[in-house]
Amino acid sequence: MKKLPILLAILALFVAQTIVAQDIILQKDSTLIKCKIKEIGLDEVKYTLPDYSTDVTLVIDKDNIMKVIFENGKEMTFQKAMTNPANYKDNKKNALKINFLSPLMGSTGFSYERSLKPGRSVEGTIGIIGLGVDQWDENPGGAFVKFGYKFIKDPDFYLRGMRYAHILKGGYIKPEIGFAAFSREDPYYTNYGQIDENRGRENVISAVLQLVAGKQWIMDNAFVIDYFFGVGYGFSTSDNGSYHYGYTVAGDGFPISFTSGLKVGFLFK
Repeated sequence: MKKLPILLAILALFVAQTIVAQDIILQKDSTLIKCKIKEIGLDEVKYTLPDYSTDVTLVIDKDNIMKVIFENGKEMTFQKAMTNPANYKDNKKNALKINFLSPLMGSTGFSYERSLKPGRSVEGTIGIIGLGVDQWDENPGGAFVKFGYKFIKDPDFYLRGMRYAHILKGGYIKPEIGFAAFSREDPYYTNYGQIDENRGRENVISAVLQLVAGKQWIMDNAFVIDYFFGVGYGFSTSDNGSYHYGYTVAGDGFPISFTSGLKVGFLFK
């Protein structure tokens, strides 16, 4: 009989610990949810609350959870699915592109883009001026370079439950700088409106700071199409003409620059 009180005390302690012992969900806004976790799924966590019937199951999005502390003291942390690099491990993260229409305007531009992380990438462009159709009979020669940092719109590079969304796919905004150095023949004309064969040659240097907006499509994790347009500030040492092969500069009186184009290319690891 003396052992009965001891057994009852042990039983009461066990029951008390069972009641007190709970799982804890720590949300990203620092709110705590003391509960019993029933299931951790791909996108959400299901749980019950001690003050409610066990038949009532609540759900919370995993993107709102910082970590879970189980009743045994073990912890599980969560990373936002949309920015989790593991979700894009099969994506090719490098792209080599050519400006499809630039040869028609007197130059050929090549671009290289690399994904840094979900929603961010860098892109550089080099153009050979003179490698294309000479529309204005200027016999140009030189080069231009551009560099930009892309901010890709979230809903396009991540679609919940869609395993084929690509890390480089979607609309974007890209701050960009550009430089060009080239020479071309001056458009000197005679009094009769004919081109002077003895015209001089002009050396041109220009630079731009632009904000570019665009949309990029990825097909079969292999091919890329990129349409873009942009506007910004620019300057040029030339007073003759506004087209600088990689972009357009309006002039000293109105130092606005413009760019647009269509790039096509392929992806690689």
